[in-house]
This record gives sequence, structure tokens and C-alpha cells, in this order.
Amino acid sequence: MGHNVDWGRHYLMVDPEHFRVEYAINPFMDLDDQPDPVQARAQWLGLVGALRQAGAQVDVLPGRPDSPDMVYAMNLGLVLNDPGLRRVVMSHMRFAERRRETGSAQPWFAEHGFVTSYVGRDGVGAHLEAGDAFPFGDALVVGYGPRTEELALKHLAADLEVRVRGVRIAHPGMYHLDLAFCPLDATRAMVCPAAFDDASAAALLDLVPEPLVLTEDEALTFCANSVVVGRTVLMPGCPDRVRDRLESWGFEVVLVELGEFHRAGGSARCLTNPLDVLRGRDLPAVPGGEVVLA
Repeated sequence: MGHNVDWGRHYLMVDPEHFRVEYAINPFMDLDDQPDPVQARAQWLGLVGALRQAGAQVDVLPGRPDSPDMVYAMNLGLVLNDPGLRRVVMSHMRFAERRRETGSAQPWFAEHGFVTSYVGRDGVGAHLEAGDAFPFGDALVVGYGPRTEELALKHLAADLEVRVRGVRIAHPGMYHLDLAFCPLDATRAMVCPAAFDDASAAALLDLVPEPLVLTEDEALTFCANSVVVGRTVLMPGCPDRVRDRLESWGFEVVLVELGEFHRAGGSARCLTNPLDVLRGRDLPAVPGGEVVLA
């Protein structure tokens, strides 16, 4: 059994009151296929309940009427704390429709003791979306291409003083890393090679000692967009083969219905932003930072 990751027990989520499909910025979004607001709230509350049942703490931020995608809290900012110092790099969204979200998120982070920084903002500078970044092994693994720009990797590495391993995302339906990569514990992760260019897929599989390799069809069920709390994996869907492997590794699979949120291209991981990643414990410090590209 692999050693559990220490982060993933405290999350920020955004109330779904204003969630709707108002524009189309990914292949899942269709203005003629609107989520049902009553079902969406019930599903969101189901996820909150499942997280708390698994032992996680959940904080909730109100949404904005002008920001229907703000419910996908993962992409508000990248939290990486130092001992005694809470810090977050705010996202700089690729699409202007989502940039208003940080106007509400940044004050929340500041009020809760986080020091905030930016790699770009208001359309100027590098784009960074936090759903593209996860600590794993000796580095912050960052997907770039569709949303996060390669230029952001250098800024992140220097700002946070960590090693950044960049992997190029090449699949239009897996435009964020969190749709194709899910750390499970210190040695295991779900990985969908079809999401990346060949060199990046190979590099990611080399990085993970025991990968659970997902087919493209499996990944498009949003099964990699799961939340891991200790040995509990909260999943929106779980193909039988994936469940068998997870259970053989000692994980408990908890299914959480989130179909209304799939209409806009996100699921469990997109709805949750981990607040407890700690540099030094969960991610080695690298003075000056370092970027490694596949």
C-alpha cells in the first residue's frame, strides 16, 4: 500500500447558485443544454457531504451572478503554503469570461490569511489555471497548452521556489490536467496518456511508479477528475476496471453523482480547491525554482 498524500483534507468550494452555461469555452458546453439548478444544488451538496464524511473540511465562498463557472473552485488559484505562511497564486484565466472570478476569490483568500500573488492578470501576462497543477513526487506537475501557458511555468517555479514539471496537453476534451491526471498516494496516480503529446505522456508515466493508466474513453467519464481524501476516492463515475484496480490498492471508491456539472466540463476535482498543500512536506523546496519540460 502506498503512503497517503498528506494534502487534500481541506477544500474551498463555491456555492452553485449562479451556475449555468452562458458561453462555450470547451467541447462539453452547449447553450441549448442547460443544467437543472435544483439538481445541480442537490449534487453539489452531495459532494460536500461526501467530503465531510470522508474526513475533509469544506469552506464555502459565495458565487458571483456574472460568473457562472466560478463554481469550479479548483481554478480560482493555486495554494502552496509554507510552514507558518499561507499563500496562493491567483489564476489568470485564458478566457476573459472567467477572469472576474478572481475579483471575489482574492479578497476571500486575503481575509483567510493567504498572501496572494499573480503570474498575470486582467489579460496581461502569462495565463495560469490552477486545475493544471498538482504536486507529485519531487515536483509540481503542470499541464500547459489549452489553458495554462508554458511561460507561466517559469514564473511559478521562481515564485514558489519549487521544481515544475511541465507536460503538454494535446487533447481538446481534457483541457485541464485534472481531467487526465489524479494523484492517489505517494507512488500512484491515474494517468490518461491520450491527453498529452507523446513525450509528455512518456514523461508522466515515468514519473509515477505505479500508474493506473486510463484509456481515452475511461478518462472522458471524468473518472480522473476525482477527489482523494486519504484512502477514499470520491468519483463521479468509475469504470469497472478502474474500480477493481483502486480497490486492489486499498482505496474505497465513493460514487458522487455530478452529471449536471459535466454539462459545463467539470466534475468533483474541478469543484474543489485544496487549501492544505505544504511546501517542504508535500512538495520539495528548490531555491530559485526549476522548470523541467518533457
